[in-house]
Amino acid sequence: MEEILDLVDENDRIIGNARRCDCHGDPRCLHRAVHLFVLNPQREIYLQKRSLQKRVQPGKWDTSVGGHISTGEGTVEALFREAEEELGLKCFSPTFMYSYIMRNDFESELVNTFLCIWDSEIVPNPEEISSGRFWREDEIIASLGGCTFTPNFEDEFQRFTDWRSRYPRRYAALYKGD
Repeated sequence: MEEILDLVDENDRIIGNARRCDCHGDPRCLHRAVHLFVLNPQREIYLQKRSLQKRVQPGKWDTSVGGHISTGEGTVEALFREAEEELGLKCFSPTFMYSYIMRNDFESELVNTFLCIWDSEIVPNPEEISSGRFWREDEIIASLGGCTFTPNFEDEFQRFTDWRSRYPRRYAALYKGD
């Protein structure tokens, strides 16, 4: 059965719903999504390499976890569902960072972005992800603008580094074991 997504206005008020396939390809259909940055104790960022079978940005590196929020589903509920579906993550403590509207020629999403620290095995779902690994920030910075990453991840990485600069104590508190 086709996934149904809530359509929202720029203030996150539900104004209708549509099939996922109708949202993709029509940037007028603003719908909700969740993203998760998974960092390890060494402060490296886990990135997923999108499956070559994906319709959007196949074979490019992307945010640790990303997915849609289905009609009637809560944001955190969708975050945990997507993290388990894509990476096998359970029982993690997400920290909300920010939300923003991402628009391109293909779609428009109201994205809610979270962060977690993870020090256990990650098992990528081969139906969703061709591979995954932790990247040092200097590796990411050296590869920006070179068609390695999805355009959305490049934008998201800048938002993450801006958030970390604005909230250094909050970010440091995540690593209280250091």
